Amino acid sequence: MLPGARGRLFVHRHPVDLRKHYEALWGLVTTALGRNVLDGDVFVFVGRRCKRLKALWWDGTGLCVLCKRLDQGTFIAPWLRPGDGPMEVSAAEFALLLQGCQLVGRVKLSPDPWVPSSG
Repeated sequence: MLPGARGRLFVHRHPVDLRKHYEALWGLVTTALGRNVLDGDVFVFVGRRCKRLKALWWDGTGLCVLCKRLDQGTFIAPWLRPGDGPMEVSAAEFALLLQGCQLVGRVKLSPDPWVPSSG
């Protein structure tokens, strides 16, 4: 997780022009994601070529932007993942995402738990 981040982690599902900075990313959070930046959640945006990403969050004292560019490989393309709306990820998945791992986005690794039938 990021320093000061208190909430959940969301990845925007569409490619973003990463020349955008604080105010423009804030606008995407409120209009496209329907969330409030001041809640302490982390919002991740991936560029069209998947070589760069930005994370935006309110740490309680100010707005922070983390920028990362991969020298080798690419980040996931969230727009190719199934689902609508922002993709919520865990802190572990966020760490994998930052490293350029492609296994992000709730890959099912185990079968559903057994539930006894009543009757």
